[in-house]
Amino acid sequence: MSFEFNFTPQKLQECLSKNQQIDGWFPLVADVLPKFGITTVQRAAAFLAECAHESLDFTVLQENLNYKPETLMKVWPHLFPSEDIATQYGHHPEQIANRAYANRMGNGPEESGDGWKYCGRGIVQITGKDNYRQCSQDLYQDDRLLDSPEWFHSPEGALWSACWFWHKNNLNALADQDDINQISHRINGGTLGQEERAAKYSAFCNILADNS
Repeated sequence: MSFEFNFTPQKLQECLSKNQQIDGWFPLVADVLPKFGITTVQRAAAFLAECAHESLDFTVLQENLNYKPETLMKVWPHLFPSEDIATQYGHHPEQIANRAYANRMGNGPEESGDGWKYCGRGIVQITGKDNYRQCSQDLYQDDRLLDSPEWFHSPEGALWSACWFWHKNNLNALADQDDINQISHRINGGTLGQEERAAKYSAFCNILADNS
């Protein structure tokens, strides 16, 4: 399977304008997207728009958990209910992840370290032991990625895991309907950054469809 439009490094650079290392990404994107049927202008534009928004144009491949104490109290008030508790965790990303993601998404308790080991990684920030395991099973038919979480924030792992998530959530079908809002909701779980995502999608459709 191949792209149904002329996909070039110049077009990818125009879409991911904040990323100055596009030469390393282009062969990977050109090889992996068609394996998941992301081959039309609409599908590729939707995929790139969402991923560009989530990862700051493929430049941020791991979740930033370096929160201030006051931010922790706002984001997770039930986990950091007082200034004393929040201060103990503030600006300590590993400890924050272990507390915030404990006992959910397949993770063990805080002391297990699963929250940090399986924090958000990749272009769409795959998060939680269950998701790491499912991605590993679907791509490799074993649990190897549970012991290699760093794979998710390598360029290869970041892109493969994003395409896996896209395919698993049947987002090509929504892209065929131009339903960027529903795609965003599937990825983000809400409407955060919706205007920017939609604007990128519209712009990327024009960029990818250009035959000049």
